[in-house]
Amino acid sequence: MHSTASENAAATAAATSSANPATAVAAGTDADRIPLSANADNGLKIVIVGGFGVGKTTMVRSVSEIRPLNTEETMTRAGVGVDDPTGVEGKSTTTVAFDFGRISINDSSVLYLFGAPGQERFWFLWDRLFSGTLGAVVLVDTRRLDDSWYAIDRLEAHGMPFIVAHNDFGGDRHTLEQIRDALDLSPDVPLIHCDARDRESSKAVLIALVDHLYALSVQETAETAP
Repeated sequence: MHSTASENAAATAAATSSANPATAVAAGTDADRIPLSANADNGLKIVIVGGFGVGKTTMVRSVSEIRPLNTEETMTRAGVGVDDPTGVEGKSTTTVAFDFGRISINDSSVLYLFGAPGQERFWFLWDRLFSGTLGAVVLVDTRRLDDSWYAIDRLEAHGMPFIVAHNDFGGDRHTLEQIRDALDLSPDVPLIHCDARDRESSKAVLIALVDHLYALSVQETAETAP
């Protein structure tokens, strides 16, 4: 990580741990969304990636304090044979560009959340979304675990810190150890369960990522100290 990213990670972790939960992550309904401040001095970007139908749009919606920007379109017969709906046959819409949400950490710092499109035909957008990103969340669905490989490979190629969150859709329960083995994850990559529909659960995922970024920044500082 570059020094700027390390400093941002440390600042974000400190701010997140001290922020009022009601302010740091607002409720998912429009009635509960808090007003935005006029500006912010420190904008920190996080990307949520993963396969088709894994819950990226749902996670952005559940935690954003603003009405999320999304580019969902109705799935049509034109996608038959192009998008693989196996395991998510009930899905009727899909993201064709990206989702965007915002979370205020304190008066001067905000998190910008970007949800990347999951279909293979839109993967070319990912590299642009990764620009300026502090870290990433890889959402995985054990019904379609193979879809997670590309996300992990691209993040590792970019040298971007990430955590993995298993989005529990209420199906067969897999242990974190089983998922880690299936994905061949490094032991130093955090892996947690979550429910992207639940605000508190999604918030816990973001906190886990911030904690991971902070730990990496502390490690980097220790390694570079004279």
